[in-house]
Amino acid sequence: MISTTDERGVINNFARDPQTSAAEYPSPAQQRTYWFMGAATAILMSGVFAIAFAVS
Repeated sequence: MISTTDERGVINNFARDPQTSAAEYPSPAQQRTYWFMGAATAILMSGVFAIAFAVS
């Protein structure tokens, strides 16, 4: 743990930096899954907005 002490003797502790890694590009199967999830979300939100418009 990294810590410092100021002129009054107060200790200040700092968190460790997390390990970082580069992101990997999604595979074609993951890309298809994302596309289907996006389409399902668009259909769901369209339905929600249609119901809200019909009720108001």
